[in-house]
Amino acid sequence: MKQLTLILFTLLTSVGFAQQTVTGTVKDADGELLPGVNIIEKGTSNGATTDFDGKYSIEVPADAVLVFSYVGFTSKEVPVGGKSTINVTMDSGAQLEEVLLVGSRALPRSNTTSSLPIDVLPAKELASTGQLTFDKALQYKIPSFNTVQTPVNDATSLLDPYEIRNMGPSRTLILINGKRKNLSSLLYTQTSPGRGETGSDISAIPTDAIKRVEILRDGASAQYGSDAIAGVMNIILKDNDDEGSVTLRTGITSEGDGETIGVSLNNGTSIGNENNGFFNYTIDFSKTNLANRPGTVDAEGEAIDFEADIADVRDFLNKYPDANNINGSPENAVAKFLVNGGYDLNKASSIYMNAAYVYKKVNSFANYRTPYWRTVADHPYLADFFPNGDNGEYIGYAPTFEGDLNDYNASLGFKTKKNGWNYDISYTTGGNSQAYTVNNSHNRFAVFEASFNDANGNGQADPGEEFEAVELYRENSPISFDPGGTKFSHHVGNIDIAKLLSDKVSIGFGAEFRNETFEIVEGDKASWDGGGADSFAGNRPENSGKFNRYNFGGYFDIAYDITEDFLINGTVRLEDYSDFGEAFVWKVSSRYKFLEDKITLRASASTGFRAPTLHQIYTQKAQYSFVPGEGIQVGGLVSNVSPQARLLKLPKLDAEESFNVTVGLGVKLNSKINFTIDYYNIQVEDRIVLSTEVAPPANDAFEGLNDLSFFVNAIDTRTSGIDFVANYKNIELGSGELGFSLSGNYTIENERDGDVKEPSFLNGTGQSVVNETQEALFFTSRPRTKWILGATYEIGKFDFSLNNTYFGKTTFRQQGLDENLSTEFIPKVVTDLGIGFDATEKFTISLNVNNILDVLPEWEFVSLNSAGDAILNDPAQVKTQSNLITFNQRYSQMTYDGYHFSQLGAMFTLSLNYEL
Repeated sequence: MKQLTLILFTLLTSVGFAQQTVTGTVKDADGELLPGVNIIEKGTSNGATTDFDGKYSIEVPADAVLVFSYVGFTSKEVPVGGKSTINVTMDSGAQLEEVLLVGSRALPRSNTTSSLPIDVLPAKELASTGQLTFDKALQYKIPSFNTVQTPVNDATSLLDPYEIRNMGPSRTLILINGKRKNLSSLLYTQTSPGRGETGSDISAIPTDAIKRVEILRDGASAQYGSDAIAGVMNIILKDNDDEGSVTLRTGITSEGDGETIGVSLNNGTSIGNENNGFFNYTIDFSKTNLANRPGTVDAEGEAIDFEADIADVRDFLNKYPDANNINGSPENAVAKFLVNGGYDLNKASSIYMNAAYVYKKVNSFANYRTPYWRTVADHPYLADFFPNGDNGEYIGYAPTFEGDLNDYNASLGFKTKKNGWNYDISYTTGGNSQAYTVNNSHNRFAVFEASFNDANGNGQADPGEEFEAVELYRENSPISFDPGGTKFSHHVGNIDIAKLLSDKVSIGFGAEFRNETFEIVEGDKASWDGGGADSFAGNRPENSGKFNRYNFGGYFDIAYDITEDFLINGTVRLEDYSDFGEAFVWKVSSRYKFLEDKITLRASASTGFRAPTLHQIYTQKAQYSFVPGEGIQVGGLVSNVSPQARLLKLPKLDAEESFNVTVGLGVKLNSKINFTIDYYNIQVEDRIVLSTEVAPPANDAFEGLNDLSFFVNAIDTRTSGIDFVANYKNIELGSGELGFSLSGNYTIENERDGDVKEPSFLNGTGQSVVNETQEALFFTSRPRTKWILGATYEIGKFDFSLNNTYFGKTTFRQQGLDENLSTEFIPKVVTDLGIGFDATEKFTISLNVNNILDVLPEWEFVSLNSAGDAILNDPAQVKTQSNLITFNQRYSQMTYDGYHFSQLGAMFTLSLNYEL
């Protein structure tokens, strides 16, 4: 800690130089005054804009260089040279480049001068996808980004796991206006992509509030701290104060379900008599109905799994071929509120803020309990609990899973510039809570409580009074349960300082303090006592509680323009966590431009880290899961700091460490044609995984559990691949303009490096914390390659877009699958069509048909050897294997453990947008 304090003290020492005010006007070549021209002090974020009379005023050092830029005009650099008045004439013919806020902690740079691969998505491109949520829009715009709906919903129905470069949701850092967004309180524990991890709820961010998205596809722990091993996503909010719109959207699937309706309002206003500030707000409400895609259940598989009479099974399935199962996309209702604002206190200082609140209600279902699964012979009271048949007879029941999610984040900051030093001081808070309800279920376990006849009415047992045992559940069970939930919150303080020391060198440094709290909320007793509520047991008192930690970090960043074309950028960071100690990381990046900036070579090398989340350290619970051939069983997830962990001699969780290398090429032939290609290599040591289910040792502490799982630093991994992005735009065709884009991601390798690091208690048992199913989830459950080919055409009042997204092969080794087989999802192309019509200057109609060709996932068995060949040549064995991984065909489209891409058929959406 003394070392960290000394570094931060050194970083926060600064000197200053004199400023002067420069004023002037900006005109075009015809002498017309230009309002809204951007004037930036080169190498800094200090800037101004021209007013309606083309006038500007900016405070800069005497030796500064001013950069004048405007859409459709060539940027111009003008040295101040001590002058107090500078008038500028701009020439037309160029497009304004974005100034990137992500990638360097020194000073912002344009996209062409960045030394790192960064995708920039304007709001218009997100809206053009027709997708209903922000995460799904990214799925069809960024090849290295993937997200899927999980086959078995329960808690994961509240938000879907996502990832960049197959690295899991917890290795991509999410920023809003450059400030860290809070994690979700949800820990993914199902056997599906994202297992054992958590991430931010990016689906909660209203798309209409977003100005643009910057995605840094490179390790950035040195700049931003933990969670940035795979990259950083910076969401820039709208800041306009004189524009607004209201959007009404509706949609339905080709199957006639999944109906959605929503309305969104985005608007802005200026603040102050001289328009010194702005206030932009977004309100978004939406409702989506259930889209159900159950499979046709196999009677023979059911009879075997549930040891049921085949005649009873067939009789039920003849009436209900899907066994009344409900799976697909759950019903949800969402309300989103977001504000973004800023105010200039004077020419050098300003304050800024943003805040968001999201409420999400999701209704989903557990697997249907058929009458041969939960029988009246074993549970006679079920006939009274669930008279669901046409004539009031018992035909089983479907427990519901209902989730209430609350997510909030807010930032408040102060920026100022003094003597060339840029200061940014901010406070950020955020949180996520999820509360669950299970209805239409029961506690089927025999739990007794001692009772006595209190004849004297004194509330205590007296001599001679008789005790009796009262059964709490079964026929006395409630059918509605409160299993508790989870909460997460953080508080973050930042100090960031940057300065352009010369026309070649800029530096940035700062400090961050972060406090995190994770809470497991206790469920009501009936939800966990005995075995708890059927389908989803509640949080037990001994597994519940509130857990906290803090960390303190500091960084130093320097950028050196050796020449106008040659840049080197370096960053170091030191963090100290209260629960596992210090982490020191670094990053070096460079770029070289030549041929009049048409070609840029870039490269970076960095170390990184990811701290174990509080969720991974402290979560302990019993949970229901599907065991192939055995139906639903109860397993236990053991906390890393529990007495059970000590019995198992589990090591304490430590931080993951990474080494990233990126090498890329950027080509901008002209204003119409550009492309980038980047190679990346990511090595992660001590990767934290949620183990596979292992048999518990013979110990009373694990009585009643079918299996155990736990978190452990189990494996080292290496991931490498290539990202490609190309654009050819503004092609004149008839009286309109045509544009093409092609982007792709190809995974060269994504695999375990070395042996699994097993806990000692598994030695000699023949078991491992990482089995073939886990390996597939880590490394092959996302497309090996993904490509997006898009075309746009704008003519008159119409604009058209056509996107084809190619999802490459994915491979699974589902739990229970024969070791001689694997499962492959067949490559598919999903085609999306969008049509926009500007009915008036303010009113736009947009129609999107997503997955217009109604493409659905398909999978097939693949033999690994001659024994696998023998299985595939025997239809009976093939059927058995298929039943094992689909829960007897309940999940025939996606299998129980995996999904290729989230599609339930074609989706038609219509939106009406009116500009205010």
